[in-house]
Amino acid sequence: MKKYLEILLRSPLFRGITAEELERLLPCLGGGVRHYPAGAAILLAGSPAGQMGLVLSGRARVVREEFSGSRSLLAELEPGELFAETFACAPALPGGLPVSVLAVEDCDVLLLSLGRVVGVCANACPFHTRLVQNLLGVLAEKNLSLNRRMLHLSRRSTREKLLSYLSEQAALAGGRSFSIPFGRQELADYLCVERSAMSAVLSRLRAEGILETNRNQFRLLRLPEEEL
Repeated sequence: MKKYLEILLRSPLFRGITAEELERLLPCLGGGVRHYPAGAAILLAGSPAGQMGLVLSGRARVVREEFSGSRSLLAELEPGELFAETFACAPALPGGLPVSVLAVEDCDVLLLSLGRVVGVCANACPFHTRLVQNLLGVLAEKNLSLNRRMLHLSRRSTREKLLSYLSEQAALAGGRSFSIPFGRQELADYLCVERSAMSAVLSRLRAEGILETNRNQFRLLRLPEEEL
């Protein structure tokens, strides 16, 4: 676990907790590190809720698979990021987890039981309260992120959804140039649009001088007033 200490300390779940405190805290949480090869399921839709995870290495994705076979990308997970914490807080979900978490690359993951995270610490750790406060902060941030995504999805056309998302990313980056964590298919899944339709829109936006692209690198040159 020591080789992942720096990643754990960067996680918002352990914000304000020192390395020494974290080493004392982890045994209280009863968590274990598990390895998942690329393509493996870390958590499967339908399985019982109650566990939350933290990516230590590699990349993972949170996806929702519909009965029709279509798949929606909900989140891309990098080292230090949490997943399934919202569902872990509602373990009595009918039908179990509504999403799956899949390893995109070989992953090491720290899995934690929510009961051990929010329960009374047997060792009376003074920093356990801070951990619970951090978890509440993470839940609030995820809720805001979900609200932002719903704003993009509420747009009527593929063009409007794409410009809404790219404008947000430029604002978050604090400038016109920025990168996104998605490839083309992942971005289409995230915005719930067809990849071919989105690619056609990107081509038109480039031709109109609205943006420049290079893989996942974007430069937003201007935004038509009617699409703000």
